[in-house]
Amino acid sequence: MAPRLQLEKAAWRWTETVPPEAVAQEHIEAAYRVGLEPCQRGACRRNCRGNPNCLVGIGEHVWLGEIDENSFHNIDDPNCERRKKNAFVGLTNLGATCYVNTFLQMWFLNLELRQALYLCPSAHREYAAGEGIPKDKDYEPQTICEHLQYLFALLQNSKRRYIDPSGFVKALGLDTGQQQDAQEFSKLFMSLLEDTLSKQKNPDVRNIVQKQFCGEYAYVTVCNQCGRESKLVSKFYELELNIQGHKQLTDCITEFLKEEKLEGDNRYFCETCQSKQNATRKIRLLSLPCTLNLQLMRFVFDRQTGHKKKLNTYIGFSELLDMEPFMEQKNGVYVYELSAVLIHRGVSAYSGHYIAHVKDPQTGEWYKFNDEDIEKMEGKKLQLGIEEDLAEPSKAQTRKPKCGKGTHCSRNAYMLVYRLQTREKSLTVEVPAFLQELVERDNCKFEEWCNEMAEMRKQSVARGKIKHEEVKELYKRLPAEAVKALCKDCVVERCRILRLKNQLNEDYKTVTNLLKITVKGNDGFWVGKASLRSWRQLALEQLNEQDEDAEHSNGKMNGNAQNKDESNEEKREEEEELNFNEDIVCPHGDLCISENERRVVSKEAWEKLKQYFPKAPEFPNNKECCSQCKILEREGEENEALHKMMASEQKTSLQNLFHDKCRPCLGSWPQETDELYIVSQFFVEEWRKFVRRPTRCSPVSSVGNSALLCPHGGLMFTYASMTKEDSKLIALIWPSEWERIQKLFVVDHVIKITRTQAAGADPESALYVSEPQLCPECREGLLCQQQRDLREYAQATIYIHKVVDNKKVMKDAAPELNVSSSEAEEEREENKPEGEQDPDFNQANGGAKRQKVSHQNYVTYQKQGIRRSTRHRKVRGEKALLVSANQTLKELKIQIMHAFSVAPFDQNLSIEGKILSDDTATLGSLGVIPESVILLKADEPIADYAAMDDVMQVCMPEEGFKGTGLLGH
Repeated sequence: MAPRLQLEKAAWRWTETVPPEAVAQEHIEAAYRVGLEPCQRGACRRNCRGNPNCLVGIGEHVWLGEIDENSFHNIDDPNCERRKKNAFVGLTNLGATCYVNTFLQMWFLNLELRQALYLCPSAHREYAAGEGIPKDKDYEPQTICEHLQYLFALLQNSKRRYIDPSGFVKALGLDTGQQQDAQEFSKLFMSLLEDTLSKQKNPDVRNIVQKQFCGEYAYVTVCNQCGRESKLVSKFYELELNIQGHKQLTDCITEFLKEEKLEGDNRYFCETCQSKQNATRKIRLLSLPCTLNLQLMRFVFDRQTGHKKKLNTYIGFSELLDMEPFMEQKNGVYVYELSAVLIHRGVSAYSGHYIAHVKDPQTGEWYKFNDEDIEKMEGKKLQLGIEEDLAEPSKAQTRKPKCGKGTHCSRNAYMLVYRLQTREKSLTVEVPAFLQELVERDNCKFEEWCNEMAEMRKQSVARGKIKHEEVKELYKRLPAEAVKALCKDCVVERCRILRLKNQLNEDYKTVTNLLKITVKGNDGFWVGKASLRSWRQLALEQLNEQDEDAEHSNGKMNGNAQNKDESNEEKREEEEELNFNEDIVCPHGDLCISENERRVVSKEAWEKLKQYFPKAPEFPNNKECCSQCKILEREGEENEALHKMMASEQKTSLQNLFHDKCRPCLGSWPQETDELYIVSQFFVEEWRKFVRRPTRCSPVSSVGNSALLCPHGGLMFTYASMTKEDSKLIALIWPSEWERIQKLFVVDHVIKITRTQAAGADPESALYVSEPQLCPECREGLLCQQQRDLREYAQATIYIHKVVDNKKVMKDAAPELNVSSSEAEEEREENKPEGEQDPDFNQANGGAKRQKVSHQNYVTYQKQGIRRSTRHRKVRGEKALLVSANQTLKELKIQIMHAFSVAPFDQNLSIEGKILSDDTATLGSLGVIPESVILLKADEPIADYAAMDDVMQVCMPEEGFKGTGLLGH
């Protein structure tokens, strides 16, 4: 038996009555039968398990067992690429050509069109002369008809599971990486095909497009004055139906044919009346084709954004469509059967994925064509439910309506194809001889490839089996050596781990029962309550980590020490994680003083736990708590009492400072005094924190007014600015209150404002003088720097707020808005790590510091840090984004797309009533500054763009099919 297998078996046998040394000795001997060498003692804690020279991880359990043949190679089975019996052939998606593939499959299953294309003569002289296909020359179609012929022949008789349409796509000049308008492609290609076939002599070929797809309607205008009727007859290849505001297909057709009034400036010039008259205009259906294409106009132009968007509304349609009520002549056969549904899966007009559900005209069975993959629907029924679920954008979307028997509804169908109901048997279309010869040539190439891949697989398996036998023989022939040289510690540790993993669940039940027993006397041990709640999970993680260290050591052998930095980093991470029972260890390494965090367990329970956590800190029941922690606790209680008393005295002494409503205001100078004193608002808010929570916050000992002064000792604010934008940086103090402040705190600089006014003079003529006086140079520099900061910021926070119907969505305002003063803000900041309390010094990401003032005169001012309380208070539904002044509006829209799942072309952005429309402009030039709130109005419901198959592309100016072969005619 292999050493590893013996080791696994030993775990089951190893009990407390069998010494681990005895078990280890047995497996050391077995290990030496495969020639193991010793590992370096002391260096095997982590790397040993990936060392083939040690007992663990040498792979003998794999080599000595049965090995799956597929593990000897990485070559896929070529038969997986083979077409299954009675299955259709798929088409390769060349990047973004799924829309082309859907139409090709639909046109292929139009048997009349396929037969007509097969009748087209080839342009190659060899084929026209009946000379056959030269074997030394590859077939290269020359015209669009030949490309379509060859594709259809391969789709019909190829042995491949899917074929490559790159020749056809290249002939049309399509960009394989650009997804185009599928409906426009259909129109242009049908026009190109009709123009190409019009040169054919055979009328069955020349007129196939008109016979299959062409109908007639008339624009009829009736004069209201004289009743004259004018008619303009026109051909159509599909009916373009507006779906906005409708739920049923028949409603869309009714609107298409509805009467339109021509009045006012839009009046009609009547030839009989020889003047403009009020009139009515409508469309009359004169004749319908065999194949009726109904284009559902899901992709519409949005005038507000200048881009297309998709209408994700449900439209119901039936499998049988009676068009007689819509015809001018009622004496014909106008009952149609649904034959194809083309689906756009996704919520944007510029991305997504196209698939087709098409009915086989010969069997009546439905198939889903999804590029290379083709799925047959069960029970000859069309099934659209799965496709609708895959495209579900959000929970807020409209629910799918219930559909009766023979009816369906979809919000992703963009084209419905109906075939005229007939009792005639479907055609049997045979591939012409010259095309069949081409198909057989391709089938031969495919068979050669399959044989080549199968032979390569066979050779790889043979080589693998030979190696397998060699290794098995090598294990048997390797001689045994001295037992004492093997790493005994590793064998013992491995056995212990296996035994404990097997015993864990049983021990968990045992420990749970032991914990229910009340411990009497001093026989118990202290264990942390948190450790007891999670000890089984901790044990399992620890055992798994020890058992799987080989995988995490990158296969390094003993002696190959890890990188020093990596080792230190791992060590630090391990130290940061609390191990079992470390939750009751105080910072001094002794038993913590809080008995609420621990409990006493019996000696039997502790011994069970120690088997899994041998290094866990041990505290007997009679162990005293940490003496240092007790001293600190007493000191803390004394300090708390002192702080409470200090806070109470200060609050009583400075009542006006504690309440904003009792504070003076520069905007309306109080008449009872001509002097007011100034302190920074930062001091006031820090002092209020201490007064409200004296046990949590440190007392404030000084008033730091130097933050309001420049390096020259001059004031940084004008009287006018202190009444407006700078009013949130300062706090005004009554003279009587200032005397008490000077007694309670250390004041570094006195700042005072004095009002002088002549007796009987108008109050508006009063003069206000500050002490110290304003420093004009520093004040001007500060203003310049503030403006520069607003224009040149990096990594600043702005807020995006989504609006509905031009009203802000504020479903649930932040609860802190109902709290008086700044209590909510303080509560949030109390829980922040040190250094993150001040929003002026730390941005929203918690890392990027505010830019320093470059001018030397303002360095001191900036470092002192006047607290600004102008930050925006975010509410629910709003999202914060980190932006820079030099990034463009287009880049911001991409950020918004990821945050709100609204495509850039569906975003209408505004700030303070100003529309943001220039995608190339920078945020700084558009007036977007830190803490700005930008309103977002989306043109369509929020959707989950991750559900789309194809990658979303940022909307660029549309080129359409410009420059392709579709416009060449």
